Amino acid sequence: MHELVQSQVDPSQVAPRASEDGFGVSQGLDNGFSAPQPVEDDFPAALSLETTGAIKQEIVKLVQKLFLSQQGPRRVVFAGAESGCGCSWMCARVAEELASQGRGTVCVVDCNLRSPGLHYQFGTENHHGLSDALVGPGPVRDYVHRWSRNLWLVSCGASPESGLTMLGSERMRTRLAELRATFDYVLIDAAPLSSCNDAIVLGGLADGVVLTLKANSSRRETARNILNELQTANVRVLGAVLNQRTFPIPEALYNKL
Repeated sequence: MHELVQSQVDPSQVAPRASEDGFGVSQGLDNGFSAPQPVEDDFPAALSLETTGAIKQEIVKLVQKLFLSQQGPRRVVFAGAESGCGCSWMCARVAEELASQGRGTVCVVDCNLRSPGLHYQFGTENHHGLSDALVGPGPVRDYVHRWSRNLWLVSCGASPESGLTMLGSERMRTRLAELRATFDYVLIDAAPLSSCNDAIVLGGLADGVVLTLKANSSRRETARNILNELQTANVRVLGAVLNQRTFPIPEALYNKL
């Protein structure tokens, strides 16, 4: 895993509940598959997460380097090193940008049943979602909300306490398999790694994990310990995002990253 991009960001450009977020990325990659066309249904006018300027450029770079290379991953877990890293914001932005590329259908899933927040990033309610799918009947398509032409959302749902104990269950494995068979890309927002091992469990069911770090806050030793835990569990680390970075890097050094 190596540093690829870092940038200066205008905090005024970010979405609600993430107004301080800016980022750089570091990353490695691999793995892929294809999936059939998902269910068609009516969808409302979506709250746009479109970005401009430096933020837009960095998100585009992240999507291209992580997903759009040959044999890029299709099932990716986003997890913060600790709370407050802007992981849900990052996952939502990447999902929308990936969907806008038109390379396939994208489903973003809120697996942070401890402190769900992905629905806030889309300005919607925490409707019928993952926790309900884990304890309820019917196909997974019954719990998916279409957000835009190529983007679908599975929120945390109304029963997070019931679903929490099932993240590593066979039922969860089955639901993820259904999503993989329905959508070309599945992006998962997980709880912070400092608080629990949910992201490690989910990473074992996906192609790997993207770690979100907070500039001037996440400690190097903490990040190193998390990487060791992921590697010990044989969970692939696809890369890291340095979030909320607000100062520039000299152009000469930037070009070498």
